[in-house]
Amino acid sequence: MGKKPFSSDIEAARYPPPPPPSFYMQQPRQWFSWLVPLIFIANVAMFVYSMYVNDCPSYLNEEVCLFYEYLGRFSFQPINENPLLGPSVRTLRLLGALEKDLVVGEDEAWRFFTCMFLHAGVIHVLANMFSLLFIGVRLENEFGFHKIGILYLLSGFGGSLLSLMHLRDAIVPNTISVGASGALFGLLGAMLSELLTNWTIYLNKCAALTSLLFIIGLNLAVGFLPHVDNSAHIGGFLSGFFLGFILLIRPQFGYVNKKYVPPGYDAKRKPKHKVYQYVFLILRVTEMCDSASTA
Repeated sequence: MGKKPFSSDIEAARYPPPPPPSFYMQQPRQWFSWLVPLIFIANVAMFVYSMYVNDCPSYLNEEVCLFYEYLGRFSFQPINENPLLGPSVRTLRLLGALEKDLVVGEDEAWRFFTCMFLHAGVIHVLANMFSLLFIGVRLENEFGFHKIGILYLLSGFGGSLLSLMHLRDAIVPNTISVGASGALFGLLGAMLSELLTNWTIYLNKCAALTSLLFIIGLNLAVGFLPHVDNSAHIGGFLSGFFLGFILLIRPQFGYVNKKYVPPGYDAKRKPKHKVYQYVFLILRVTEMCDSASTA
């Protein structure tokens, strides 16, 4: 009597203490990139169609059309007319190139967007499309087709708008502007604002910022070459830069959604965004609203 019941260590080990609750941080969603390849196909198809409509042999002597013996109807305009190996200005204007008199005088505002899918030549379209795949696929994988689609179209529109203002002061009359460069520079601008907004999640911050600024500076320097509309580049870049603060904001490092925290885990969670992220967001929304009201 009065003795404590015997229990061996083996019996006590049958019911080990429960482990402390744990949780795993949710991984960022990886989107399948389909919109950027679709834009790539649309631009290439539109260039092929522009060469079909151009039909150089029907308007000029077959001998002056470049590569007529191989391309026939799809042969290029003479080098002295189009050094980029492409269609004539007449064809680009017909298919929707940006021109001041047609947009302002004829109320053809749709040219703000159609000019984004036209290119002056093979060199032009290849340079833009390789840049699109290099930049756009990664952004679409990280942020989704809906955000990148909005960013692409609005940046292209911003580039077209500034380009139209530049065409208004052009010395040569009836100057046109074509190309996806404004939208592509918008993606570059958005990458810069995304880096600044989501600064806490990057490991090699200085290296990422330096390399990105070098790429942006190199592309902007190309805009000073002859026959290149740098105003579209700048307009697209600024549009994408401001939109990136709104569309590409991500949770700060260490944030965990409440639904991933198990019951009984009362650890203090980080807020979803840093204060400076909200400051950037408010400033950009305010600036864009002021710009819209001024316009």
